[in-house]
Amino acid sequence: MAFSVNTNAGAMAALQSLNATNGKMETTQSRINTGLAVGSTKDDSAKYTIAQTLRGDLGGLSAVSSSLNNAKSVTDTAIAGAEQISDILNQMKSKAYEAADDGLETDARAAIDKDFTALKEQITTIIKSSEFNNTNLLDSTFTGTTSVAALQSLKVATGTDTLDVANQAFDTSVDTAIGTGGINSQATAEAMVATIDTVISDVNTSLSDLGAASRKIEGQLSFTSKLSDVVTTGIGNLVDADLAKESANLQALQVQQQLGVQALSIANQAPQTILSLFR
Repeated sequence: MAFSVNTNAGAMAALQSLNATNGKMETTQSRINTGLAVGSTKDDSAKYTIAQTLRGDLGGLSAVSSSLNNAKSVTDTAIAGAEQISDILNQMKSKAYEAADDGLETDARAAIDKDFTALKEQITTIIKSSEFNNTNLLDSTFTGTTSVAALQSLKVATGTDTLDVANQAFDTSVDTAIGTGGINSQATAEAMVATIDTVISDVNTSLSDLGAASRKIEGQLSFTSKLSDVVTTGIGNLVDADLAKESANLQALQVQQQLGVQALSIANQAPQTILSLFR
């Protein structure tokens, strides 16, 4: 190897090696700081693009969960109202049976009729009050939303993949069906027993429909939650850094950096040996 004061090949080689080590250290430190092996498209375009797509899906699943949770609350509110109405109808049927007794005194029947009317007014109040987030599934005349169409998947572009819960129209099937009349006579009481039997049957059908809808919503919520976890794990598998591995790499690179600095220092001192040749 020729001695030259103009070109220090050893120093340039040592500097290149040191720069490469420093670059690797910056990459490793960035991975440790962010926890990401792929934090930019510059790191790995394919993995970054896939991860971004999955992140978009994850945001969509969050919207689906929000929609389903709202639908569950609306449906559960309707179920609570319908169950209370079912209990009241049983009480009204009992009152109608009492009033249908031929031997009942007029005053007693009038008192029973007042109780019957009060129970009917409770039903009207419950129907109007069974509302959540401006949605009522029991009152078809409600001024807000009267049905549910919750998102249940990411296929929102078609507008058809929704979980629907119809309005049960208790204002008609219960309130109007019972009518404005009471049980102030044996004949009206007997007729009311038959009417209430029909209304109870309709309410039971609605309770069955609402219960099935609630269970379906809960099942879809559970699936969406699990799917979100799977997507989150998938993103992690693509872009997350192995911190144990990166920690080991960092220690190795620190040693390499120190050796590189020493090698560069030795290479920089090499031209000084030329002076000894002229002594």
